[in-house]
Amino acid sequence: MNAIASPEALTPVSSNEIDLLQLFSALWKQKALIVAVTLLAGAIGIAYALLATPYYTVQSVLRPAAIKDLDELNHLGIYKLSPKQALAQVGTALDSYENRLSFFRDNQQLFAGLAQPGRSLEQTFDAFNDEAFKLVQPDPKKAEGTTPFVGIQLTYPEGINGVQVVNGFVQYSLDSVRKQIAADLETLIGNRLSQLEKNMAAARANYEASKEIKIAKLKEADELNRAQLNDELSALRQQLKTRRNNRIYQLNEAIRIATSLGITKPTTPSSLGAAEITSQGSVIRTEVNNQQIPLYFMGSDALEAERKALLARRSDDFTEPRIAQIARELKLLENNRQIETLNSRDNEDLFLKDLAAWREEAARLRALQFDTESLKLVSIDQGAVEPSKPIKPKKALIVALALVLGGMLGLFIALVRNLRRPVPVI
Repeated sequence: MNAIASPEALTPVSSNEIDLLQLFSALWKQKALIVAVTLLAGAIGIAYALLATPYYTVQSVLRPAAIKDLDELNHLGIYKLSPKQALAQVGTALDSYENRLSFFRDNQQLFAGLAQPGRSLEQTFDAFNDEAFKLVQPDPKKAEGTTPFVGIQLTYPEGINGVQVVNGFVQYSLDSVRKQIAADLETLIGNRLSQLEKNMAAARANYEASKEIKIAKLKEADELNRAQLNDELSALRQQLKTRRNNRIYQLNEAIRIATSLGITKPTTPSSLGAAEITSQGSVIRTEVNNQQIPLYFMGSDALEAERKALLARRSDDFTEPRIAQIARELKLLENNRQIETLNSRDNEDLFLKDLAAWREEAARLRALQFDTESLKLVSIDQGAVEPSKPIKPKKALIVALALVLGGMLGLFIALVRNLRRPVPVI
């Protein structure tokens, strides 16, 4: 039969009250368990620290090249590249996913340790690129007043030659930018030559059109002059013919008058009635008259002779000097020497404006020979070197964390065991 507990033993204990001394005593009794768990966790941490794959980090830093290194390129006159622009282009190449993938494809022997069954080349590179490469640049908030730079940092596992990868990738990126510059130069030169050819073709077309217009104007002017001269010639001949006919009419009238007066030889009005006067001795007559003597005083014989000559005339051209001048001008218009000279040009390019300058520039562009392989785009301020120690795993930290976590786990197990121990019934 169980003994009856005393009233003091039956006094209830609050659940919120913890006897720290009793708890410490209970945990101390399980110190072997706690130490065992702690040592086990520490052993696991040590094993992990020793067996985990070490990771290393290397980097290369690039700074702008000197102005003299790019002077020859800029001196070409068709491509301008400042040191900062060159550094920016190289930085873009270093950060380019496509450029990194190309380097990975072309140097697969450097990444042989990353190959895994069932993963394509692109998948392997994608997983490696996300964790391994990092572009190093100045902080934009603190970049003012500092020398610009760009770098590439690589974090890689043991088994990969990170130094060779970084230095090789930097050189690969520089070569890629040089090839791009060479391609740009070739395109710019080709475009400029094409533009010069178009300018020369346009100048030739303009010259041909201008020459044809000039020849057409010259011919039109010649035709106009010829037509005006022929019109003038016809008018002059008609005028001369009318003048001749009028003269014949005047002669006919004067002949009738002279015949009726009996004047056959030339005479004067004062001597017309003096034939009947008998003169004694020698007589000298002087007549002063400011009036024109009528035509019939020439006498019928002279008048008939003139009329006969006028009727027998076939052309009156010799009576007008202007007709000879018109004939001369018409003869000169038969051949336009300026048109003949324009049509007889053997090399019309010699008369094109700016052609000499265009040909000179085209010859200079075709003779350009620039070796982009020797172009120094950036200055390598820091090349990748073999790291002295890995960045991870940090063995001391891992072991310390393992011991701390092991101790905490041991205390937790001891505490759980103590709480699950049955309370003795008195």
